[in-house]
Amino acid sequence: MAQTLAERILSHVSGRQVRSGDLVVVDVSMAMAVDSIAPSVIRVLRDDLGADRVHDPERIALFVDHVAPACNIATADGQVTVREFARQQGIDNLYDVGRGICHQLMVEERMVRPGTVAIGSDSHSTTYGAIGCFGTGMGATDIALAFASGKAWLKVPETIRVDLSGRLPRRVSTKDLILHLIGGMGIDGATYRAVEFHGADDFSLSSRMTLCSMTTELGAKVGLIPPDDVVRRAGFDVPDWLTADPHANYCGEVQVELSRLEPQVAIPDEVDRVVPISQLNRVKVDQVLLGTCTNARLEDLQAAAEILGGRQVHRDVRMMVIPASHRVLEGAVKDGSLEALLEAGATVGTPGCGPCIGRHMGVLGAGEICLSTGNRNFPGRMGSPEARIYLGSPQVAAATALRGWITDPREVD
Repeated sequence: MAQTLAERILSHVSGRQVRSGDLVVVDVSMAMAVDSIAPSVIRVLRDDLGADRVHDPERIALFVDHVAPACNIATADGQVTVREFARQQGIDNLYDVGRGICHQLMVEERMVRPGTVAIGSDSHSTTYGAIGCFGTGMGATDIALAFASGKAWLKVPETIRVDLSGRLPRRVSTKDLILHLIGGMGIDGATYRAVEFHGADDFSLSSRMTLCSMTTELGAKVGLIPPDDVVRRAGFDVPDWLTADPHANYCGEVQVELSRLEPQVAIPDEVDRVVPISQLNRVKVDQVLLGTCTNARLEDLQAAAEILGGRQVHRDVRMMVIPASHRVLEGAVKDGSLEALLEAGATVGTPGCGPCIGRHMGVLGAGEICLSTGNRNFPGRMGSPEARIYLGSPQVAAATALRGWITDPREVD
């Protein structure tokens, strides 16, 4: 039976052949919760479900990454609850302050696997589709149920196929590709659907993570790329059955010629208000953020360092660089990227989510403008509801930090 990747994975983990629209109960290979949600998950587990023990501590991961280190007493107390719970339950997969962002670590530490289902308390768990894992975000109650039972229920999503052809031009990245798709399809263009990418063979694993991460901003349940040698070389075992079927039934198809793309920018206050950078008037910025689960990997820091190396961040701009993980930070130290960014005048923060959710480490004040490599730009996302957030790639971020206004990185020699 011809199946989409989503149908094939959910058939395998549920033990029966499924089609889009079917309801299934599946084994969850890994369930995770982050510091901002984990206390609620723990309360549901104990008070509502009456569960004293988790089903399998080896299939649970906990992260202190959203507000790390803690910014106030209430946040610190919540993090204490997470640490105590991990000790009581024998959960070894506790990643504390400084280890990095949950989604980066789930892939980096090989806690997710191709052909399995992983769920998280953060909506950008779709990132795991970069290795062919059905990754999706769920609320506190569903995460608690998975902690207690090792299972979750899903409706098998319909799938939109995205066919990519050609190659990305210089200083154009998969962040520009996904912004282009969001601009064309809208933030509800793939609501509770899978988005299946084909033609991504030339993309690195990091670039694929960026692409799958922001399928969430299309409303998607999951983003998936057929795993190949790029995934195998990263240390993942890819099962023979996990292949794309050209005869699968798709509910929609989109074609993108990569060579025609230019840098894209999402303008306030919606992620799908996307314009090619050539159509954007000069926008002066106060802050540039290079970070978040979308774009804080080593290749992102390297791309920014290549533009900023030997230059200085504009005197009117604060540039925040927050690596996705401690391992990324180490890599940037070893290859000289971090030195180049520091010498340019950037400020480096603790690996984690940082100011992305407007809690600490770069909160915006009223009237301020930020160019962020993050994933959302609605009012109040990074602080004051009177601040304005533009979204772009690491290359756009670096060029903008250099010039002081949102700048096409292809214009910087």
